[in-house]
Amino acid sequence: MRLAVFAFSRRGLAAAKRVCAALAEDHCRLYAPERLAEEGVTPVTPPLAEFVGPVFRAADALVFVGACGIAVRGIAPHIRDKRTDPAVVAVDELERFVIPLLSGHIGGANALAARLAGALGAAAAVTTATDINGRFSVDAWAAEQGLFLDDMKAAKAVSAAILEGLVPLASDFPVVTDLPSGVAPGESGPVGICVSWRRRAPFDRTLLLVPKAVRLGIGCRRGTSPEAVRALAEQVLEENGIHPQAVRLAASIDLKKDEPGLLAFCRERGWPVEFYTASQLEAVEGDFTPSDFVRRTTGVDNVCERAAALGGADLIVKKTARGGVTVAAAVEHWEVRFG
Repeated sequence: MRLAVFAFSRRGLAAAKRVCAALAEDHCRLYAPERLAEEGVTPVTPPLAEFVGPVFRAADALVFVGACGIAVRGIAPHIRDKRTDPAVVAVDELERFVIPLLSGHIGGANALAARLAGALGAAAAVTTATDINGRFSVDAWAAEQGLFLDDMKAAKAVSAAILEGLVPLASDFPVVTDLPSGVAPGESGPVGICVSWRRRAPFDRTLLLVPKAVRLGIGCRRGTSPEAVRALAEQVLEENGIHPQAVRLAASIDLKKDEPGLLAFCRERGWPVEFYTASQLEAVEGDFTPSDFVRRTTGVDNVCERAAALGGADLIVKKTARGGVTVAAAVEHWEVRFG
């Protein structure tokens, strides 16, 4: 975790150092006004909100040692989206209270506050309704599991419903633990949670949670443009209802490891690319679409399907070809776990 700790007085700076010591396994950087500058402390230049901006965008968490108002004024102009904003926590100078101020669930401020409170012998002043009522926090769980929340308004609706009763959960993946308090199996209702790699909405108001579980196998002719790869990849996702956020990686044969069009498209989408030898692809078990031409060219009868299915993933889209590009998709084994 990239941690930024701000202090505004001598006593606050001493407390800030103890905060960093308590979080020693993280990358911690100390900030304080120029009058408190010393080795290892980065000077804060006024105005505070302007200085905080770049730190807010770069850090995973910000800890302000001092009054909550200072923290609020510092971060206010930079708050954008709870899915991307960092955790923000305030600690008083006497280290009696640790108060999560922003991104309590998704950003991890509640968990950071509890961790700091335990290390400092302080009290964590958590105020989020699901936490204080001992109910399931769907956005915190989604963040822990690396799931994409498709609709933040639906997440709020689910949290409100959990406070009042049971919320149904539908899943394309096996649920291998007991369900948490406030959640029950279900496929219909006014509001519910759906864990899926697909764009689907079984409830009147569906909170879709998307794991990174889809592998896209991609083959292409030498010199294929990024636009051609993009066109077919997006077509496959759209026509098969695959959520773009479900894609974990792209995969191909090692003959394509320096293919500019393929690499450029994957960089654009933020997808890592894995490359395999012909013998690795040949060893993948399954029923694949054979091609004599592909075998003569690459040494294996099919690239995209085998690359997608490598590692035991279940093929969900067979070879689709267009403009010198082939794309297939497979879903990796994934499990829903709570606790």
